[in-house]
This record gives sequence, structure tokens and C-alpha cells, in this order.
Amino acid sequence: MGTSIVVTSGKGGVGKTTTAANLSLALVQAGKKICVIDLDVGLRNLDAILGLSDRVIYDIVDVISGRIDVQRALVQHPQYNGLCMLAASQSASQDNLNIERISQIVLDLKNSFDFVIIDCPAGIERGFQAAVAVADSAIVVTTPEIAAVSDADRVVGILEAANLTYGIHLVINRVRLQMIQSGKSMDIQNIVNRLSVPLIGVIIDDDEVIASSNDGHPVVGIQDSNPAAIGYTNLAHRILGKDIPLNEIDNNRLPTKKSGFWQRLFKSK
Repeated sequence: MGTSIVVTSGKGGVGKTTTAANLSLALVQAGKKICVIDLDVGLRNLDAILGLSDRVIYDIVDVISGRIDVQRALVQHPQYNGLCMLAASQSASQDNLNIERISQIVLDLKNSFDFVIIDCPAGIERGFQAAVAVADSAIVVTTPEIAAVSDADRVVGILEAANLTYGIHLVINRVRLQMIQSGKSMDIQNIVNRLSVPLIGVIIDDDEVIASSNDGHPVVGIQDSNPAAIGYTNLAHRILGKDIPLNEIDNNRLPTKKSGFWQRLFKSK
């Protein structure tokens, strides 16, 4: 049985979908079989970031309604055999997201994949509720901005009430070293203290992330030496239980809470 991870955020525009795409690819490169689901119904863009838009025939609403079997709706990535995607609908609304049916879909996929990564819409509406209802664990993505962290704090509170089996972890995205050093950006440790969630990833801001996403080629797949690609790869390896210091910013380990459940879960994968 695989594990379902919801990638979520309180605020839009923090790079949640980009994180879901690059994390999925990094896990595939680590030898895992991954299905990534887009639950951002009406505003889908995961397929574009993965370069799969032209291959989408069916979407998750087709599966929910029973028009098509989930296996037939999956899009296999042509370059990465271990990566499949279940697209969101462009025309439906979040009202079409039947939580009971989504639970069954994710359960079925967990029988075929090591990880089911769920990219849910920003905010706390029905899409978020559906994603949380089927998740074993959660990754909250934020940027080092007051508004983003404040919204993430609200999401963390809801996730804590959900009592996810393997808890909640934090990824701080689009970190600009010069802004942190000059005091113009929120400090990493202050963000961790504010959210009280174990830090599992720090992604350095880099123009190539946007450029590669626009081309439909996640940065993990094309530039292994890119700072952001290294951050996503380290994130995947930490999920798999490897002891990799949080040294994306400097050579010192950033203070973070122990993550026992996370480690015990993924070391067995």
C-alpha cells in the first residue's frame, strides 16, 4: 500500500503546484512509482508544468462520475516511466469533488503506486477538504512573506485537527539569500517557530524554475545542479528517510523539530 501526501498552501502563488510537480519527479528519479493528482478543478495547470497538456483525454471528474475507470484516465509521462498524472477538470467546479469517491480513487491508486501526491487548490474550500480527507500526510508550502505565512498558519491549524497519520511538514519556497541576509525577508527559523511545523525542505528562488515550468519541463528533470532542483531532490530524499542536513542556505544545519513518524514511514519504502 502506497502513501498519499497532500501538497497544500494557504495562499495562492507560493509555488505549490511547482513543488508537487518537482517533488513527484524527484521521487521517480529516486526509483519510486508516483501518481500525482490535480484537484485544482477549474484552474488546472499541473499538466502544463509537467508538459502533459496535449495528452490529457479524461480528468478526475470523469472518474468521479463513473464515466471512465481511473486507470484509463491516468496520463503516463513519456520520459519518466514511473510517473503518472490524473488531471483536474477545466470546466467543472469544486462542487463536483465528491469526497467519498475521491477517497476510493486514492485508495485504488495507493495499491499501484508508492506515493500518491495530491496537488490541491490554495485556500480551505472543498478542494482542500477533499484532499485532506484522503491524505496520510501533508506538506504545507509557503514563501518567506508575512501574508503567505499567516495564511499557512490557518491551514496548519486545520490540518492539525485532521489528525493525519504521518503529520504535517513544511517547505519554504522561493527563498532569496540576499534578502534574508539583509533582513528584508522573514527569517527561516522565525517561520518555523511561527508555524510550529517540522521543516523538511528549503527551495532557493531561481529564474530557471519559472522558465522550465513554462516549457513544460520541471527543473528537477533538466538541471540537476540548479539550486532549486537540489532543494527538491533533497526534499524527496528526506521523505524517503535519508538524513540530509537542511543546509540549502549555508553549511550549518537549520534548527528543526525531529520527524520520527515521517522517518519511520519512508525508511520502509
